[in-house]
Amino acid sequence: MGRITASQKQLKGDPVYNSILASKFINCLMHDGKKTVAQSLFYEALNAIGEKITDKSPIEIFTQAVENVKPNIEVRSKRVGGASYQVPMPVQPNRRLSLAIRWILMAVREKKGQTTAKKLANELLNAYNREGTAVTRRENVHRMADANKAFAHFAH
Repeated sequence: MGRITASQKQLKGDPVYNSILASKFINCLMHDGKKTVAQSLFYEALNAIGEKITDKSPIEIFTQAVENVKPNIEVRSKRVGGASYQVPMPVQPNRRLSLAIRWILMAVREKKGQTTAKKLANELLNAYNREGTAVTRRENVHRMADANKAFAHFAH
């Protein structure tokens, strides 16, 4: 199923760390095509992380945070003989990444009362330490998959 989309071919590393993952994240963070705004938010968040944790580079912390949010397994609805079952299935690598990015950004956008850069820095640090909203979401998805293990034989 691993489709390669045009965006995947065209994606260049970001200007500061030359990281493709950072580029993708910035693109998802971007609103109304305002890439420079998204970039400044992202780098501001990484600088804040760099001030808090000095023994690792901020981009390593960011990469590990995204890794920690990626789900390995999810439930998908499957109709079998008129009944819908939640069938646990492994997640494709591309989908794992996009879900992780989506969950981190959702967690950031749900929080109120701070600048987006601060919220992003906090959420990434939380994800790096395997806590926070995005990681909780991943745990819930894994728990759902675990609870529906009985239907795993429907996965084809």
